Amino acid sequence: MEFFLRYSSGVTRFALLVLIVLVTGCSGMPWAIGSDANPNAANNITLAGRLAPLTTESFINIPNDVQVLGQMQRINAHEKNTFTAIAREYNLGYNELRIANPNVDPWIPGADTAVFLPTMFVLPDAKRDGVLINLPSMRLLHFKQASTTNSHLVITSYPIGIGREGWATPTGEFHITEKTRNPNWYPPASVRKEHADLGNPLPAIVPSGPDNPLGLFKMRLSEPDYLIHGTNKPSGVGMRVSHGCIRLYPENIAALFESVPSKTPVRIINQPALAGWRNGELYLEVHPPLAEDERDLAVLAHAQIEKALAMQNGNIPLNQQSIDTVIRERRGLPFPITTGTDLESYLTTARAIENIVPLQVNQETASR
Repeated sequence: MEFFLRYSSGVTRFALLVLIVLVTGCSGMPWAIGSDANPNAANNITLAGRLAPLTTESFINIPNDVQVLGQMQRINAHEKNTFTAIAREYNLGYNELRIANPNVDPWIPGADTAVFLPTMFVLPDAKRDGVLINLPSMRLLHFKQASTTNSHLVITSYPIGIGREGWATPTGEFHITEKTRNPNWYPPASVRKEHADLGNPLPAIVPSGPDNPLGLFKMRLSEPDYLIHGTNKPSGVGMRVSHGCIRLYPENIAALFESVPSKTPVRIINQPALAGWRNGELYLEVHPPLAEDERDLAVLAHAQIEKALAMQNGNIPLNQQSIDTVIRERRGLPFPITTGTDLESYLTTARAIENIVPLQVNQETASR
């Protein structure tokens, strides 16, 4: 298998990933994201003096008006690292890691190849209350008050898998109506028909256990056909693989289940372009839009930029070349657009951190 992964084409390797994550239940074919990015000159930088990784999950006592969270980080890949293993270790999804590193082989990155981790992000333009899900970034954010004495927040961020094309996760305002541990799965008639047509019939009930695609926890939304749940196939997190449900890594759904009560509001939005301020610098973050989204991405990006500029006084010059690059490359990374720094130079300033992916996970994932 390792020989196959190393010497087969990228298309063939991605087809294998499809087979790995194809499961019963809220599952299907992952959405392959293309990239028009220029060659990444920093891919083969050998990093020395690596630091401890910064948190990519919980942000404590954050002012309510904050617009950008986290810090860009990078690791040097081990010989048998895969993006699925790296993503889970650093609380990322497969696709966001893939689009951030468009010129790195996601199966065999190569020893000492620099892999940039999208652990800095612009918060979406939406109300900060309860659960917020942005479909293009494939991120779930949970907002709660840090204290009764101020307006600061605890913000938790998790990668998610969402509905594939044809089974899209709906946008809108919902709330959690039901929470269940160790759930059984009752496949909807539409899903059972699809599987039957493919020659893979499903039972009426899939009992709780290791073969249950819902994992160990589920939360039903007020749109009752849709759930937030775990998974028995973690490699599908960060992809468009479900029948519309929202799936999380097992460890993340366990934490979210404990911290989110019933009736919590859940907002699902579709914002591929995000803009926000940090320390006097305006950042633009652009994700590949959903395949079925026909809106003009450049128009969406410039609208977000104009909205951000309206928050500041005075005439602030922008770097149009940087804006065009960020929109064109769609790497899901927040990039400063009020300075003259080019993208590749900016990436080399990312915090160089230790690669903590366990070797046994590298070997297991690479040999599937």
